[in-house]
Amino acid sequence: MKTVMKDIETYIAQFPAGAQEIMVRLRELIRMYTPGAEELIMYGVPFYRYHGPFAGFAAYQDHVSFGCGADAMTEETSGALRAKGYRVGQATVQIQFGQSVPEAEIAAILKEKARRNERDMHAGTPQ
Repeated sequence: MKTVMKDIETYIAQFPAGAQEIMVRLRELIRMYTPGAEELIMYGVPFYRYHGPFAGFAAYQDHVSFGCGADAMTEETSGALRAKGYRVGQATVQIQFGQSVPEAEIAAILKEKARRNERDMHAGTPQ
């Protein structure tokens, strides 16, 4: 029987130390750059809302995937991440166990996503 996660602490605690370190730091960064973000578990993984869908992360066999939406991933940030050896998708960053969290790039993504969500909220765009 599959365990249903009720909170982010429980989700993080079920993974090995390498995954936990990454997820704890991502959570700290999200809280630091968007203190008003709502934390929840959605589709079984940690997810955040800030004036609409905001960010989330999930652990896998050998990495943690962080996503914040394709609209928040600039070419500059994507290129910087690739140059540092991170796998980057259209809206996600894969952080391998043993890699450090790319804090400057994650901060840039979070700030851009918050700016876009705030702009959309003020423009009346449905969330």
